[in-house]
Amino acid sequence: MADDLIQKIAELSSTLLTIEKVLDVTNMAIEIKELEVQASAPNLWDDPAAAQVVTSRLSFLQNELKKVLALRQRLDDVAVLIELATDENDTASLTDAKNEINNLIPAIREMEVRTLLSGEYDAREALVTIRSEAGGVDAADWAEMLLRMYIRYCERQNWKTDIYETSYAEEAGIKSATFAVHAPYAYGTLSVEQGTHRLVRISPFDSQSRRHTSFAGVEVVPVVDKSDQIIISDDEIRVDVYRSSGPGGQGVNTTDSAVRITHLSSGIVVSCQNERSQLQNKATALAVLQSKLLEKRHQEEQAKIDALKNSTSGSWGNQMRSYVLAPYQLVKDLRTEFETGNPAAVLDGDLDGFIEAGIRWRKQH
Repeated sequence: MADDLIQKIAELSSTLLTIEKVLDVTNMAIEIKELEVQASAPNLWDDPAAAQVVTSRLSFLQNELKKVLALRQRLDDVAVLIELATDENDTASLTDAKNEINNLIPAIREMEVRTLLSGEYDAREALVTIRSEAGGVDAADWAEMLLRMYIRYCERQNWKTDIYETSYAEEAGIKSATFAVHAPYAYGTLSVEQGTHRLVRISPFDSQSRRHTSFAGVEVVPVVDKSDQIIISDDEIRVDVYRSSGPGGQGVNTTDSAVRITHLSSGIVVSCQNERSQLQNKATALAVLQSKLLEKRHQEEQAKIDALKNSTSGSWGNQMRSYVLAPYQLVKDLRTEFETGNPAAVLDGDLDGFIEAGIRWRKQH
């Protein structure tokens, strides 16, 4: 038993060493010290946007370094435990060591997946838009279920979210919703969720309790950075203001504070209604539009590469995951083949397995 555990520790240590090299923990520590000096400057918040960049980056690096160092310490400690247990023929301690190794495996694997996020925009925050597609009222309800699923996933990660706009359907559910995820690498992580999600279930809106199939689309774009140079002039857009809508009779519903911006050349339309001020809503909507234009530019560049590939889409379009609630229980990713028989957990935000498989799949393709 001890020999097997020692071999497993050697494998995990090798993986962690690769992670430490990729993350460059030495330079990470140096950057943390530099950012700590900037964060302690008395005039830091004279420029709130720049201050937010400094404090967010500092917090992220501190957490990442803390995780890596803690994993290395745990590996060293369990190696010592095995050595002592072997010398004293202590089977109970060997069992404890085995349990700790079993806990370390997923923790190190999670850090390994993070090192795969090396795309141009992967380190960015994310903007997620969910839209109901084919399926009528069931599709609108399904879109709202997906919105809750992703918000719950973000809560599990301790990621802050802001819902910018929600367009409610007439009978139930939503036509669309856009929310921001304020966390480093949110885009790289969530971008593998982009595509069409298919739901099969007994419809709660069918008086005859028949099985229905409905679809909802998920779009994920990176939040723009000051260096992206996405400039939008006034003559490129049309700005409409309207009264916010939604349940509950909130204060935002009492004035024409909601803003809808149409980018004339591309046809992209964005809305924001979460702020009380029309000015704030316009600023937020412009930021969302910049992100979508950045993604459009990125897609056009990628299309030149994809044109060289023999990739064709089938009759299901860009469907990427199927959620079956009846007649059996199954959630299956159609790209990675990852699946689970517990849809309830997935719809409550347990997406780690799917996202990890998606990141690994993307790296190979």
